[in-house]
Amino acid sequence: MDFLEKFDIHITDKDLLLTALTHSSYANEHNCISYERLEFLGDSVLQILMSDYLYNNMDLNEGNMSKTRASYVCEAACAYYAKRVDYFPYIRVGHGQIGKINDTIVADIFESIMGCIYLNLGLDEAKKLFDKVVIPCVEEHDMFFGDYKSRLQEMVQTDKKSLEYRVIKEVGPAHDKEFTVEVVVDDIVYGKGIGKSKKEAEQNAALDAINKNAIK
Repeated sequence: MDFLEKFDIHITDKDLLLTALTHSSYANEHNCISYERLEFLGDSVLQILMSDYLYNNMDLNEGNMSKTRASYVCEAACAYYAKRVDYFPYIRVGHGQIGKINDTIVADIFESIMGCIYLNLGLDEAKKLFDKVVIPCVEEHDMFFGDYKSRLQEMVQTDKKSLEYRVIKEVGPAHDKEFTVEVVVDDIVYGKGIGKSKKEAEQNAALDAINKNAIK
C-alpha cells in the first residue's frame, strides 16, 4: 500500500490506512472497522482545505465560494481525484460487492484517505495530497457538478413537457443516506443517478441522460 509515496506522503499507521480502504461489506464479513468514520472526518478536511484555498486565491462572494467549493468536493470530483491517486487494487469489499465497486465507493475512500492522512500525519500532510491532486483540477477549471438539470431541461423538446425526477431507492441511516433517482420524460426513464442527497442524485440522473444522448 505505497500509493501515497509518490506524493511524498508516508503513512506510519498502516492499520489506519487499511481501515480507510475497507468498505462496510468487507467489515461486516470480517468483523473489522470500515472507512465510514474516516470518510466523515476526511470530508471535513477536504472542505476546510478547499475553503481556505478559495478564500485566499479567488475573489468570490460567499454564494459563489459555496458553489465553487461544492463542485470540487462532490462525489464526481472525488471519484476523479481517486484515479490520480490510484488505490483501486487495495480497496477491500465483501464477496457480494466484488465487481461492483462504483464511483460512490471510490469517492468515499478518497475522503477516508484524507481523514487517515490528517489523523496520522496532520493537516499539512493532508494538504500535500490536496495541492497535488485537487488544485490542478481547480486551476484547469475542470467542473464536476454543473447544473445538469437545467441543461437537460433545455434539451427537452417542447412536445416533451413532463420531465420528472423520481426517488426509486433510499438506503442508509439518517446521517448517511444514499438516494437513487430516475429522470423520466413522458413516462420514459432517460437516466439514473445516485447521490448522498436527493439534489445530487437528481443532478447525476440528468448527467446520465445527457451522456446517453437520450433526449432527441
